[in-house]
Amino acid sequence: MSYDVIVVGLGGMGSAAAHRLAARGQRVLGIEQFHAAHDLGSSHGNSRITRLAYSEHPSYVPLMRRSYELWREVERESGRRLLTMTGAVMLGDPDSSVVSGALLSAQQWGLPHEVLEPAEVRRRFPTLHPRDDELAVVEDSAGFVRPEQAVLAHSDLATRAGARLHYGERVIDWTTTASSAQLTTDRGTYVADRLVFCPGAWAPELLADLGIPLVVERQVMHWFQPRGGVDRFEDHPVYLWEADPEHIVYGFPAQDGEECVKVAFYRRPGITTPDSIDRTVHPAEVEEIAAYLADRIPGLAGHHLRSKACMYTLTPDHHFVIGPHPGHPRVVVACGFSGHGFKFVPLVGEVLADLVVDGATSHDIALFDPTRAFTTP
Repeated sequence: MSYDVIVVGLGGMGSAAAHRLAARGQRVLGIEQFHAAHDLGSSHGNSRITRLAYSEHPSYVPLMRRSYELWREVERESGRRLLTMTGAVMLGDPDSSVVSGALLSAQQWGLPHEVLEPAEVRRRFPTLHPRDDELAVVEDSAGFVRPEQAVLAHSDLATRAGARLHYGERVIDWTTTASSAQLTTDRGTYVADRLVFCPGAWAPELLADLGIPLVVERQVMHWFQPRGGVDRFEDHPVYLWEADPEHIVYGFPAQDGEECVKVAFYRRPGITTPDSIDRTVHPAEVEEIAAYLADRIPGLAGHHLRSKACMYTLTPDHHFVIGPHPGHPRVVVACGFSGHGFKFVPLVGEVLADLVVDGATSHDIALFDPTRAFTTP
């Protein structure tokens, strides 16, 4: 069959793109090699942090504002609970990227925030024990989204709007001509006017000719039952804590009645591929994060319940790649979300629909240009 657009990959970004494109009257086919809301890529783990005082770059702030609006819209339309606002505490020494970057965004955009000394942090948030040389940036416009529920919500809305979503179907090859695009899978061949690629960790394989040195890293999420139970963590902000550039930890409140809390290191080195990733979490990895938390969040790592591996796909500058494929005018790409993209899922879906249907978007995505000159952070 022929379609207006084929979306490759139906994780966070792809499911949102399929929804927005179908809602705008496009004949959409979505292709996903696994099942909906699977746990083999990057869109799983029960929670992803959202924050407005964005430490990575001030240009993300207006995009995050729009993303918040769209999260609430998707909640209303799908009937699923996706976004919970808890506030955030971002800790580190004054020159750390987490603290200085959050302050830069907050000051540039006039965002409400507080800067707390260590003693005030310990008084306001007794679970957190910063060092005497650390500061905290506190903002209320932060919380977490539920990735699996978000994928299911966007997938349901896409289907409701007329999209056809194929699961358990693997892409083998794709080509474009001046008049059409063709996609070959292990089930057949499809023709469309446009292709949208949201391949996550499979981007280095499917988009090899994009010319961007994407790197896939293995990351691990942990769930612990705190000593004394979860009570201290039930009404708790999300947090992002940079002890040094190699040791950034992030975590969440207890959620949905679970007797555990989630915590993880952010961007730990460990280059992998989707085919070679070690999905077994080893005791040494659990011991490392438990030891790291012992003085900073005492009692959190009481009893280890479970861990799960996932993948980040990083660009050299850790900013996203969103835009037309420079070598294929009929192809739009969204990849390289570098471990901080999920909060923007509905916004990315809207941008991709804009690029396909209108050829441009009103959102400022210059930072994500696939043809930009890449530098390391």
